[in-house]
Amino acid sequence: MHRTFRYAWNLISLAGMLLAIVSTCLIIAFLAMEVIMGIDHPYLGLLTFFLFPTMLVTGLLIIPLGMWRVRSKLRDQGKDAEIPPLPRLDLNDPHKMKLTVFFSIATVIFVLLITIATIKGFEFTESTVFCGELCHQVMTPEHTAWSNSPHAKVKCVECHVGPGAEWYVKAKISGLRQVWAVLTHSFPSPIETPIENLRPARDTCEHCHWPEKFYSGRQKIFYHFAPNEQNTPREVNLLIKIGGTPKSPHAMGIHWHIGTEVRYIARDKKRFDIPYIAVKEKDGSITEYMDTANPLTRDEVATGKKRLMDCTDCHNRPTHIYKSPGQEMDENIVSGHIDPSLPYIKKIAVEVLEKPYRTTPEALSSIPGDIREFYARNYPKLAQEKAATISKAIEHILDMYKRNYFPEMKVSWNTYPNHIGHFYTPGCFRCHDGKHKTAKGKVISKDCNICHTVISQIQENIPAGKQVKEFVHPVDIGEELMNTNCSECHMVKGHDVPGGGESASAQNGH
Repeated sequence: MHRTFRYAWNLISLAGMLLAIVSTCLIIAFLAMEVIMGIDHPYLGLLTFFLFPTMLVTGLLIIPLGMWRVRSKLRDQGKDAEIPPLPRLDLNDPHKMKLTVFFSIATVIFVLLITIATIKGFEFTESTVFCGELCHQVMTPEHTAWSNSPHAKVKCVECHVGPGAEWYVKAKISGLRQVWAVLTHSFPSPIETPIENLRPARDTCEHCHWPEKFYSGRQKIFYHFAPNEQNTPREVNLLIKIGGTPKSPHAMGIHWHIGTEVRYIARDKKRFDIPYIAVKEKDGSITEYMDTANPLTRDEVATGKKRLMDCTDCHNRPTHIYKSPGQEMDENIVSGHIDPSLPYIKKIAVEVLEKPYRTTPEALSSIPGDIREFYARNYPKLAQEKAATISKAIEHILDMYKRNYFPEMKVSWNTYPNHIGHFYTPGCFRCHDGKHKTAKGKVISKDCNICHTVISQIQENIPAGKQVKEFVHPVDIGEELMNTNCSECHMVKGHDVPGGGESASAQNGH
């Protein structure tokens, strides 16, 4: 046997050869499977682009390591006096020439495979499959919410990382900590928000959403259905004053905040309690607003962390959107997915969705029985005549649960507050509460017409054809309409008030 093969004929080198050959075959097979069959699975990607290439490189390193150990051992024992201190490469020797050609071709093939795996591995780490499905239990809520959002065609990295090497490196370092948390089961349930050190929205959101292209208004119709036997329809037609181009004479409306430098101090991590706001005026002066109910001291203002307001202070859930059962039912009824002729369908659906379930399978097995039992007990004839309609409604209600409730991660639709609007959370009223004033008495107004104007409204307590100029609550609650935030009634003990427009006090008989 030639000396070179004699060096390679050892357990270490043979193990390296086997590892390299097997991993090469697996890489080729899995790449072919992905291209030919179109299979896209997070764990297959993890094997193809990380584990198998690592095995290949390890095998290639083990082969010469075993050869070097055998060669050194023979040389130290003096069994072969012709072994020089370093290997000789004599291309005039036909055998060594063949070996050189073989190893050169093999090296090219291996380098090509590793290069492809590296490029594909990079693409894989940038994919939504990697971000959302690899850590299945942890990321299922956010991945599900993303897949049902307006940004479902946008990759995670486009918002969470953005362009540039600096933030890519930061993201991967942060990702390593997250991988360790998953492996050691030390991650919090639910995942905490807001994300610390998130890249400013101006570096990410504004690559698609140009402030210069904002327009002055948008008409939007909100459809609601009452939690009564008839599921009575309600309709609120609003002109939402989105705002004109920032830093121009037309900079007004909601997006005024983007064209003006606004900084604030929040007492809590969720940024609900905002006692201090500072606005930079056009002349460069600073106007400070303080919460008169619970102000900060001047020392607290001086030492407090002042955050520069950006898109995510209001659009804090632009992609990972969870919807309340009331909103889900409104949308499914108005779109025709659920038949509004089913008595109390909205009320009973909200109630069964809001029950505490320990696991998702428990919920999916309990909800259909509860709904069918309700109709069998209260409307036995209808339960038989409209069995198919009830089954269709149950199918959509189960989908609502799967989109918005994840008991394994202690996540439900209300776990992460959405600061857009003010229906279920204080939202706009964190600042626009009528209590933030300057030293001279200037107030951040709570006037509803700053942000939107009622065009029309349809509901039970408004005569047909009557035009309204101000929002009319479905139940007369007097001055509380202006004195009490919507969220104080519509979010009762963390649950959706069935009705999407009826106050908790009204439903409780107060």
